[in-house]
Amino acid sequence: MLQIDQSWTLFLDRDGVINREISGGYVLSWGDFHFLPGVPAAIALLGRVFGKLIVVSNQKCVGKGLITASQLGEIHSRMTRRIAAAGGRIDRVYFCPDLEEDSPCRKPNTGMGIQASRDFPEIAFSKSLLIGNKLSDMEFGRRMGMTNCFVRTTDPGFHLPHPWVDLVAEDLPGAIKALGLEDKRRSGSGNASGPGQ
Repeated sequence: MLQIDQSWTLFLDRDGVINREISGGYVLSWGDFHFLPGVPAAIALLGRVFGKLIVVSNQKCVGKGLITASQLGEIHSRMTRRIAAAGGRIDRVYFCPDLEEDSPCRKPNTGMGIQASRDFPEIAFSKSLLIGNKLSDMEFGRRMGMTNCFVRTTDPGFHLPHPWVDLVAEDLPGAIKALGLEDKRRSGSGNASGPGQ
């Protein structure tokens, strides 16, 4: 079992982990954004355990011109406000708008993780957990030296075991159980921090 404390960082994918993923499409407005069940409360609990909570998300919809970076930023601001209202926090949101699969910032490439470490020098990837629902998330986490938790929200048939996957859960609340953190449910709150972009 991982010995997680405030020296640890949690990296979260967005679509399929925090909100419902739109199969074959994109979240292009707040009306398209729907939290998966139990997610705001789960993030509130995780924020009491982890020192930093970072979102890393590929967002080709910006590169395709379907939504502007400013409009995406408004979705993320509303997302973080809703999480804050539930007692949680997101310390920073990073997204990659690029269309090219080999873009340095597009997962599984490591650009968003590198930028996070520049913005938060205290991040140690050996003390970081990545929760995602895609193989590209798992590869990103492995390249960065993180522990990986795969959630089955969008790919329940994903073949396991897999060398990049350390833990498996049905969803984000299930990841709390997989990590053995249920007993933290009534512990003290973490430090509040505003959203970033």
